[in-house]
Amino acid sequence: MFISLDGIDGVGKSTQVALVVEWLRAAGRDVVACRDPGSTKLGEAIRAILLETRGTAIDRTAEMLLYMAARAQLVAEIIRPALAAGKTVVSDRYLLANVVYQGHAGGLAVDELWRIGRAATGGLAPEVTVVLDMPPEAADTRLSRPLDRMERQGGEFRRRLRQGFLAEAARQPDRIVVVDAARPIDDVQADIRRAIEPFLDAPRRLL
Repeated sequence: MFISLDGIDGVGKSTQVALVVEWLRAAGRDVVACRDPGSTKLGEAIRAILLETRGTAIDRTAEMLLYMAARAQLVAEIIRPALAAGKTVVSDRYLLANVVYQGHAGGLAVDELWRIGRAATGGLAPEVTVVLDMPPEAADTRLSRPLDRMERQGGEFRRRLRQGFLAEAARQPDRIVVVDAARPIDDVQADIRRAIEPFLDAPRRLL
């Protein structure tokens, strides 16, 4: 079983990922949690380049390819071996984020990003992706830490991000489930579990 959670920054994604992992482990599943980009030595090095705020110029296409490279390593080093061993994988972001951030919000061709993503991941897709949704203005109030490079791209960029997540969910309702994140943590988690349950033990999916 492969699950990913996504959404704009500030929706409580990391908190909900931790709760999903706890729930699945309590149900007796062997769970591997990861983050995209990251969770490998290469992925963490790329993450530092992508999110640091010291003024490194990164072209949007170069940015997209860096995310793809980190994901390719994540799939090869962690996700595929875990799935092959019968484990459940829960990822904090996956390819959908690349499509939305660099495509819908960043201006690159969305269909081309999906094509490149299939190549980078060998076609490996989550059984279900849960998108945590709330207005960017509300999500902004939850970001109490210093903003990273991606988060510093302005309100209009964040509005396009939300629209992109919702557009992809509308295009792929069998793969992407939207959950209202502007509610108490326990209510959000209950809806996430309801969204995931029908996919538990489903056959492996490809992009």
